[in-house]
Amino acid sequence: MASAGRILYTLATMSPDAALPSLRHLFEVPADVSYLDAAAWSPLPRVVRAAGEAGILVKSRPWDHSRSAIPALAERARAAAAGLIGAGADDVAIVGSVSHAMAVAAHNIYPRPGGRLLRVADEFPSLRFAFDRLAVRHDLAVEEVARPGDGDWTAALLTAIDRPGAGPLSLATLTPLHWTDGSLIDLDRLAPAVRAAGAALVIDATQAVGALPVDVARWQPDFLAFPTYKWALGPYGFACLYAAPHRQDGCAIEENVGNRPPVDGARRYDRGELNDPVALAMAATSLELIAGWNMRSVAARLREMTDRLATDAEPLGLLAAARGLRAPHILGLRSSGALPNGLVDRLARKRVFASERSYALRLSPHVWVDDDDIARCIAALRDVLGGRP
Repeated sequence: MASAGRILYTLATMSPDAALPSLRHLFEVPADVSYLDAAAWSPLPRVVRAAGEAGILVKSRPWDHSRSAIPALAERARAAAAGLIGAGADDVAIVGSVSHAMAVAAHNIYPRPGGRLLRVADEFPSLRFAFDRLAVRHDLAVEEVARPGDGDWTAALLTAIDRPGAGPLSLATLTPLHWTDGSLIDLDRLAPAVRAAGAALVIDATQAVGALPVDVARWQPDFLAFPTYKWALGPYGFACLYAAPHRQDGCAIEENVGNRPPVDGARRYDRGELNDPVALAMAATSLELIAGWNMRSVAARLREMTDRLATDAEPLGLLAAARGLRAPHILGLRSSGALPNGLVDRLARKRVFASERSYALRLSPHVWVDDDDIARCIAALRDVLGGRP
């Protein structure tokens, strides 16, 4: 195994477009496990686990530890999260979940009544429920763009935005890719179209931050949120909410001493009980860890992994979307018929871990995945599909 210093030197001197090497040594993933389910739930890096254990000791033996050090952990996490999305620390609130973040966003957007709320079909619930209520309050027509037959969500959404005779677009709630299968939703093209229509834009970046370059300056959303428990390699129950400067004078959905005036900026949306020594220590550590990686290099590595999986799965009758229509890090494989019964469980028995979402086998590698993982996954699929019922 290469020394830590040698690995850090390698990362620091890599070309921004070069693929990151496997970072499996940072995790506790056994050699015989192929864990391809980062889109659901990531393992913790060793340093994040250690930070959490240190935080538990703070709560377990509070007389031995000063609580005055805990707020600094929140600011470390906030600053690292902001850096990952091209924002300033004052633009980021710490909340408990993406659903919490979306409730805050929906509470502070006042769209034109009688217009349209645009989103994709089969969207994740946290990006639907709060905005369904907002649509009722403001008499918005909810327009869900159906899954396009050619797999091109971006073109379908652009057509919907500019559809002749449609009502005015008031709000779009979008993601950089479809959570079920990694189908690309190109916000570089869509965000300007939403703004040109005079609509508000809310982005759920759950399946992007930590795996892809994300830049709020480029997309200019009103709000953007992401959790740490997936691609950001942190704890469950911790999420970050970006609020654009013109959205920072709103009201939190819960009030606590930490988010009342004179607090300003996005901190006015901070959750209560913020000073959790366990979650903050883990989140600050994980966010700072990935902030040290070039996201273009991470995405390049994950593209290599998913491309290989797509190529090797095709002879087995499992097909992916065209390369240009899928994100680098999540691969949805579909069959001409139904997937075999119990496919995910049968793969798990072979120590290959994935998910099934909306009739697709979803494979989502992250930085711990290596060549052996890809080979083990394809071998397991070959064995399982050979006995397809």
